Amino acid sequence: MSDRATMQTIARLVPQGARVLDLGCGDGALLHLLQTQQGCSGYGVEIDDDNVLACTRRGVDVIQLNLDEGLSMFGDNSFDVVLQIDTLQHLRNAEVMLRETARVGKLGIVAFPNFAHWPNRLSVLRGRMPVTKRLPYQWYDTPNIRVGTFKDFEVLATKNRLAILDAFGLQEGREVRVLPNLRAGTAVFKFQRG
Repeated sequence: MSDRATMQTIARLVPQGARVLDLGCGDGALLHLLQTQQGCSGYGVEIDDDNVLACTRRGVDVIQLNLDEGLSMFGDNSFDVVLQIDTLQHLRNAEVMLRETARVGKLGIVAFPNFAHWPNRLSVLRGRMPVTKRLPYQWYDTPNIRVGTFKDFEVLATKNRLAILDAFGLQEGREVRVLPNLRAGTAVFKFQRG
């Protein structure tokens, strides 16, 4: 997620000076923003070689790791905040990683493409998988292993005894708090262990 307005919205959820673990940190842009604007510290976790190099060039500490292997290297409550921004939909073990996020961090923040956004629903009604700005791939070449909705995450959080502290949608960098499952391309949740 590289849109500046979206990164600023996510950053507002992170407390000043927090110790942060950014899972699937990409090129490190969000963690760099948190370090420079909010005095945060921490690590990014990334598998892609080019992104690891980009993090290093930005001055972001990064660990190269396949998240499907878990977070056993980190103890309970090792971080104030664990981020999964556009990561959950790429993981084979999404539910396990969600529980690990809650174990390793005092707070978790997750953002993912909301498949229930109205343009996606319209595409499915027309018999086609959606191709949008938020889901820009054809069904046969998408890196997403799964798709989910705002409501799906609420059910998963309840099942895993996670307390949702804040939840909203994002649409073109703006917060959507009324009918986010229908009106927002991105679902955002801030949670902790229940």
